[in-house]
Amino acid sequence: MNPDRTELAIQAANAIEQEMPVIHALVGFDGFIDSIIHVVNQRHSMAPDDYDRIKTIPEFAARCGAAANKSANLEMVVQDVRFGGNGPLLSSALGSLGASVTYIGAVALQDDWNRVDPIYKPFVNRCDRVIPICPPGLTDALEFEDGKIMLGKPENVQRVTWDLIKQTLGLETLIEMFEKVTLISVVNWTLVAGVEGIWEGLCKDIFPKLSANPSRRMFLDLSDPAKRTDADIARAMGLIQNLQRHIPVTLGLNLAESGRIAKVIGIEVYDDEHNQTLAAMVPQAATRIREKLGLSCIVIHQHTGAGAADDQGDSGWFAGPYTRKPRISTGAGDHFGGGFSFAQNAGLNLGQCLAAACGVAGAYVRDAQSPSKERLIEFLRDLPAPE
Repeated sequence: MNPDRTELAIQAANAIEQEMPVIHALVGFDGFIDSIIHVVNQRHSMAPDDYDRIKTIPEFAARCGAAANKSANLEMVVQDVRFGGNGPLLSSALGSLGASVTYIGAVALQDDWNRVDPIYKPFVNRCDRVIPICPPGLTDALEFEDGKIMLGKPENVQRVTWDLIKQTLGLETLIEMFEKVTLISVVNWTLVAGVEGIWEGLCKDIFPKLSANPSRRMFLDLSDPAKRTDADIARAMGLIQNLQRHIPVTLGLNLAESGRIAKVIGIEVYDDEHNQTLAAMVPQAATRIREKLGLSCIVIHQHTGAGAADDQGDSGWFAGPYTRKPRISTGAGDHFGGGFSFAQNAGLNLGQCLAAACGVAGAYVRDAQSPSKERLIEFLRDLPAPE
């Protein structure tokens, strides 16, 4: 799989433009309210916008490091407050592309768990159904030109458990809901302690009750497990392998996550000594991780592109439309996952899935909103060159 980048993007656009059955997705189970923040470098006056921001993460790190044994007073300017969480952002991408999405998760009002917090209204409008089970967590997202630092406050989302989901909806209703969908996504294992119980609940209570459907797939995203121990990650990989026994699983990873998981499962995937390019290393890494875990597909993304490998023996890399000055970066990875799982469920080949996923993320960071199917097609047909 190595067609020209532009040709592959056009192939993906053409495939997405064709009439296709509606993708029915069920996604869960986190939820956050995100404050999008710039960190002030220097003020010129006390007018709200009259300042220069700290542009890069190394600059921010240097400012923090210089405060050791002293102190620092860093001003945070909130640019926007919007709905967030890996599940809602991935679902937003799916819904904007035309999928019929049912979302279950931590999106309730603090004082009324039966009502969705109004901040999620744009998200609700993109979904077929949104079912709140508890209030969302909070995130301060410090955005820089070269990435973001997410400061999460996940206390609320620890209420999310398989027992709470069953108590809220009832097991028979849950079985009926899962029976109707062809895409299932459970995200944010890192911050939501109840995810492992949800995976186990699906294997025990749901999957054995579903009729056979070769189109049904599962997409998982761990969401930056750097803070979790090797033992935690090894246990999670075992549970994901158990999921694969019931349903084809695609595991989405970023570059750092893929290196960490490879180490935990005992394989070497990135060899700096040979000075290989990401285009060469990432598909090889995806192949080796997939084979070791026995999953259906591994997809690995980072800001300049993405690679993947599947159980059909296909693998490849797509150079994404990287921009040095995104309007927003929080949620880019979730939009990548939404784009990839949408394209995969629609039957696109692996290279086209990578192109579509990079296109969704690329349009999102430029527009600061989830792209429609029409916007994605337009973007892929006139794909910007990487900056």
